[in-house]
Amino acid sequence: MLEVNSVPDEGVSIAEAARRTGVSAHTLRYYERAGLVVTPLDRTSGGRRRYHRLDLEWITVCARLRATGMPIRAIRRYAELVAAGHGNERERLALMESHRSDVATRITELQDNLRLIDHKIGVYRGRLDTGDADRLWAPDRRIS
Repeated sequence: MLEVNSVPDEGVSIAEAARRTGVSAHTLRYYERAGLVVTPLDRTSGGRRRYHRLDLEWITVCARLRATGMPIRAIRRYAELVAAGHGNERERLALMESHRSDVATRITELQDNLRLIDHKIGVYRGRLDTGDADRLWAPDRRIS
């Protein structure tokens, strides 16, 4: 489970942020370079990144959008809209609705593919149980 609620006031290191969000330190740096982080990250006097609760919550949102297939450019656009503040909620909503539609389509496709896999598993189990698995179709690659 992601641990973003109990972040100390001084923030956490990049290694701890990675552990708490479930993404690598490399990915955290990439998100920052790609313009996905909505506010500048806090830094220590030595220049090291410090992540606060809101940073971790936002990174978690980005990671989940990415995990559902949202392109980086779309996440960047969403981050820009969020950073701009009030007044663009309809555009944010449209972006999320479009992505939801894409995800729902992929889920339907995956469910169709899963049904085929389940069918094939049933065929193999049935043939193995009846002892006639050797009669399963295999293409004849011999050239006549």
